[in-house]
Amino acid sequence: MSGQDPPVSHPVTKPRPKTGPTAAPATTPAVPPQVQALPSVGPPEPVTATPESARRVKANELGLVPVIMYHRIIAKRYASIDRTPAAIRAELVRLAKEGYVPVTAREFVRGEINIPAGAHPVVLTFDDGHESHFALDERGMPAKDTAVAIIYDVAKKYPDFRPVATFWINSRPFGLKDRKRQEQAVRWLVERGFEVGNHTWSHPDLRAIPPKRAREQIARGERQLHQLGVTDSETFALPFGSRPRGKTSKTGKWNGTRYDYKGVFLAGAEPSLSPHHKKLDRGAIQRIQSNGKRGECRRWCSRYWLDWLAKHPDQRYTADGDPARISIPRKLQGNIAVKGSQQVNAY
Repeated sequence: MSGQDPPVSHPVTKPRPKTGPTAAPATTPAVPPQVQALPSVGPPEPVTATPESARRVKANELGLVPVIMYHRIIAKRYASIDRTPAAIRAELVRLAKEGYVPVTAREFVRGEINIPAGAHPVVLTFDDGHESHFALDERGMPAKDTAVAIIYDVAKKYPDFRPVATFWINSRPFGLKDRKRQEQAVRWLVERGFEVGNHTWSHPDLRAIPPKRAREQIARGERQLHQLGVTDSETFALPFGSRPRGKTSKTGKWNGTRYDYKGVFLAGAEPSLSPHHKKLDRGAIQRIQSNGKRGECRRWCSRYWLDWLAKHPDQRYTADGDPARISIPRKLQGNIAVKGSQQVNAY
């Protein structure tokens, strides 16, 4: 890790226009180029799902959802959980081609999966707030081969691929030491639809420490989020997927800071149940490690599970395109947990 902070933003210095009879007329674009270059996160056109429309797209909003876990992104892997930029790009392209649309972890736990009919949600999660996840170059654009840049690259080529993800951070988000730069980075992400959440202060194994220290670790991370401008922290990722004793990971307080999460995420090793499924344990939501099919990953990592879901399309979450309704095959009605104003559309 570099001893200097990567740039968060830099003003772009424009050359002065030439003067004199041969000068070309100066033009100023109405929208800065960097804004034009980033795909939007807008919702799809609203539809009203009916039993007929749900049957046509084989909607199953009680199906499995891949919540994919990423760590460091580097050109040469040193740990098994490292991924290269090329590997992540290839995986995201595969997801886009197979009809997956990203939602944030917060949207997932809220059950706010507003994606086109026939599409499948996927949750892209990045642990540890590594500098390879987010940085801006001298133009104020996402730096090449960072997670954010790769996500935007794929979204440009596949417009239905929403450029959103969840970044769970520790005490030094994105490798930045300066608090102002940390605030700028978090604000940049949140304003563009990304989620920034808590991954504890210093990444301990919460199971191996006393509950009081576990609460301190979680609350210090939560306090930092508030200081960085995150006002709606609703999800938490367990370091190493290790759960502390009792209900410490979901609710607690320490030194005046409280936390109460709608969803706590593990570190593996299978797709998650739908947020509408009555058996979903919101204190232990499953994730899948991004990786190939070697060693223990023959059965537990992203390539295996994406292959499995492609072979068993009836088992994965397929959207009806209507966020106000939950469409499912009639035989699954006994497994649903309806909240708020959502209606069940069985076929």
